[in-house]
Amino acid sequence: MVKDKYLKYLERLKPSGIQSTIMASFSVISISLMLILGIVLYIRFSTMSREELVQSTGMLMEQTGENLEDYLVSMRQISDAAYYNVIKENDLSARDQEIQAKMNLLYEANRDNLQSIAIYNDCGSLMAAEPVASQKEDPDVTNQDWYKQAVEEMENMHFSTPHIQNLFDDGTQRYYWVISLSRVVELTDNGVSQLGVLLVDMDYSAISRMMNQINTSNNGQYYYLCDSSGEIIYHPRQIQINDGIISEDSKTAAQYKDGIYDVIFKGEQRKVIVNTISYTGWKLVGVIPYDTLSAGTINIRYFIVLSILLMAMMLVIINRVVAVRISRPILKLNDSVKEYEAGEKPEIYIGGSSEIRHLGLSIQSSYEQIDTLMKEIVLEQNERRKSEFDALQSQINPHFLYNALESITWMVEGERNDEAVFMISQLAKLFRISLSKGRTVISIRDELQHAQSYMNIQMIRYKSTFSVAFDVDPSVYSYCIVKLVLQPLLENAINYGVEGMDDNGEIRVTGNVENGTVVLSVSDNGFGMSEEQVRLVLTDSSRIRKHGSGVGLVNVNNRIQILFGKEYGLKIKSEPDEGTTVSIRIPAIPYTEENRKILERGHIRGREGSQDAGTQEKQG
Repeated sequence: MVKDKYLKYLERLKPSGIQSTIMASFSVISISLMLILGIVLYIRFSTMSREELVQSTGMLMEQTGENLEDYLVSMRQISDAAYYNVIKENDLSARDQEIQAKMNLLYEANRDNLQSIAIYNDCGSLMAAEPVASQKEDPDVTNQDWYKQAVEEMENMHFSTPHIQNLFDDGTQRYYWVISLSRVVELTDNGVSQLGVLLVDMDYSAISRMMNQINTSNNGQYYYLCDSSGEIIYHPRQIQINDGIISEDSKTAAQYKDGIYDVIFKGEQRKVIVNTISYTGWKLVGVIPYDTLSAGTINIRYFIVLSILLMAMMLVIINRVVAVRISRPILKLNDSVKEYEAGEKPEIYIGGSSEIRHLGLSIQSSYEQIDTLMKEIVLEQNERRKSEFDALQSQINPHFLYNALESITWMVEGERNDEAVFMISQLAKLFRISLSKGRTVISIRDELQHAQSYMNIQMIRYKSTFSVAFDVDPSVYSYCIVKLVLQPLLENAINYGVEGMDDNGEIRVTGNVENGTVVLSVSDNGFGMSEEQVRLVLTDSSRIRKHGSGVGLVNVNNRIQILFGKEYGLKIKSEPDEGTTVSIRIPAIPYTEENRKILERGHIRGREGSQDAGTQEKQG
């Protein structure tokens, strides 16, 4: 019992579960740490990527702004050279050729960035121009924006927005986009000083080329140029803006100071970087949609995911190695315990860490103690069963012997010698089998011979007032049985069944094998018993018997169960005035000397004993 409970307890503590728990725990912790690390790295790297993108955009805009400022400074220098070296030092009417030559020299030196240089008086009349070209018919320059701006703020230079030059006709029928730099100048004509306007038309393509160089990204990021009032000077999508397909928030951007701003324009969140161009009030604006910022982190996301997967694979391998290293001693201990449970006697595994070694030593010590206790218990139970069996068997009352001897004495005195000889011979057979050299287990053949001798003696005593029939299948003769179990049944059948009846009393002994079980039955057609009496026959051993040998059915039933197990024994069927049938049920164990010794030692119980004994007989 103790051993079974201990083995069931060990069965619940499965080492494979420990290994799974270790791996699962390590995996959960590792994956959690990797996810946290991945999220932190992703946030950090994505933030750095956005900052780097914004920073690189700012640096590019700063460089482009410097290039624009250099270009515009060179235009201012051209305007200053035309004013101070040409206009202020010469009289327009007296030195017309000299003025034209100097203007031509100035133009030729900067023709890559210039479209034209022109001087107008306060009435809007052309005084000089370069390159030499005819002015278009009656262009009213005083109404043009560049002229108005120069006149309204005479102390400053003014840069116009891009427009098509419509002042000169060079005979090519071409139109040129220009940005006009205008300023008020003091003219001398025939010695008379008057105000005029100096116009320098810059080639817009130079600015366009600079802006095109930075608008090469196809990820949605772009740059545009506007003046201080928000009028667009350059935009990579200028045509769509002019056609009204798209719009730009340039007027708002023109109000920003230099810096970085988060804005939402038409539902789109984006970063806007503003850089002011010196001397002009122009704004160089860089636009970075948030989608572009997020797109820049896709590679980082892939890199982190790939890194996490690689780390997960490595951690799975490491977890496996660690789990196996920890659980291997437990698995070996479990295997040795299972071998012990299977009936083998291996050494319990003792190894691994100090805790597992201590556990192995404890289990081994427990098993040794259990084995010792089990052997002591088995020995004690065998001695107890033998004592009980001997006590039950010693309850046979010698009353039958006295009656038989007395009957023989009467026969001799009555000179019934033949009957006396027959009775003595039957009594000899009876006691030969009863003694059986001190054996407890005999063959069914000998038990039937004992029963027949007993009934032959009883038939003589009762002067054949009843009949006896033996109908036993010969196949049961070679099986084992406890001796002296049929005689008490026959005695009860005589004393409580057919005694006192007329000459029609019958006792019948039958026997056969049913599904590995031997069934021997003693039936009579006597007075029978009620259900209450049947119940008390096998449960009340203290009943006072009217007569008989004194060996009741309780005694027989106990002897059978002590030897073969509780599932075997006697079964009684009886009805008043119909008779009684008492059946003996025992396992079909072949009678051999080895099986007899095993049964008497008490090592075979029930059906298990039947199978073991049968197996041993075949092996023998």
